[in-house]
Amino acid sequence: MLSPTSTEMIRATLPAVGAAIDDITTLFYRKMFAAHPELERDLFNRGNQQQGGQQKALAGAIAAFAALQLEPDQARVDLILSRIANKHASLGIEPAQYAIVHTHLFAAIVEVLGDAVTAEVAAAWDEVYWLMAETLISMEAGLYQAAGVAVGDVWRQVRVRDRRHESADTVSFVLTSADGAALPSFAPGQYLSVGVHLPDGARQIRQYSLSSAPSSDDWRITVKRVDAQSLPDGVMPAGEVSNFLFRNVFEGDMLNVTTPFGDLVLQDDDAPLLLVSAGIGCTPMMGMLSHLADTEDSRPISVLHADRSPSNHAHRAELTELVERLPFAVMHRWYEDLGARRPEGHLREGRADLGEVTIAPGTRAYLCGPLPFMLGMREALLAKQVPAENIHYEVFGPDSWAAAPA
Repeated sequence: MLSPTSTEMIRATLPAVGAAIDDITTLFYRKMFAAHPELERDLFNRGNQQQGGQQKALAGAIAAFAALQLEPDQARVDLILSRIANKHASLGIEPAQYAIVHTHLFAAIVEVLGDAVTAEVAAAWDEVYWLMAETLISMEAGLYQAAGVAVGDVWRQVRVRDRRHESADTVSFVLTSADGAALPSFAPGQYLSVGVHLPDGARQIRQYSLSSAPSSDDWRITVKRVDAQSLPDGVMPAGEVSNFLFRNVFEGDMLNVTTPFGDLVLQDDDAPLLLVSAGIGCTPMMGMLSHLADTEDSRPISVLHADRSPSNHAHRAELTELVERLPFAVMHRWYEDLGARRPEGHLREGRADLGEVTIAPGTRAYLCGPLPFMLGMREALLAKQVPAENIHYEVFGPDSWAAAPA
């Protein structure tokens, strides 16, 4: 909790800092990478940096955390910091790295705000930063301990046992232990990081959901090759890691991956489930459904998926098989282009629409897909009286949802 003096100073300066936070975080990354080029090369996602997504997510998280010190809402604080802590743990972040961030973040604040940063203002925002940092360090220590690893020691080598095309631009890799030892288990919905050395010498890291049921024998991840795309405000670059994996990794190859982490996990209760996905967002849902089918779960389960076309739908046939194994599960699918097929039953053409979908009382909803899709689904679920605390999600990339206004 902030001191009373710092609380009032944050209250007075939050509007000015909030208005400049995008400029501050952009300058912060520029300064930090100039001083520590190895961080940009070997730790941070260069594609997200180029697009500005990471800067916006950091800006939103800092501003939201500061605002929540003025109007406390522990549930939102926990949501924001839990997601950050899990991402950090999956990268092997260590406490000393928070000091590096502090140095360059406060240099950026001073440069952007100039004389407005008095000693009192600096002290208040310094207190906010370290309150946030120390909370994250503690949460990350708990995650490392629960995973049975030393702080930051999350990397291991695994062997690719199998590679399979799930659609034209998507492949899955089944990974096994390099030395025959059991792999750490995981909760359905979690992810691991994959680190690859690219031709320019950089080590780039990406997270991929585990798309199979928990097992100590093998892990499965599913990777969609990301092509360059033209956007209204520029060009989104091709995915460096996804294309490298798609083109270069085959059976028998070794990969560097981490212990699984992630907070999108099934709650330990019997609440009805609603699993909603779009595109490659199906992957954590596949892990959940595989677990539910293996455990012969008998609760009501609704599975909703949206995609461009049946041929683009990764794990399409497997999804159907899993739903058929669950006695009280129903599936709804939407495709923007059905091709020669006709809409019938729960197969529809167009974009996903919850208007005709029955939501059982007490349902827990799990969402994964492009951010605009998930935000639309969230609004539709709220309109159907699903409590906000029952709506859980996973974002592939910088998380701008958690820090958005409630």
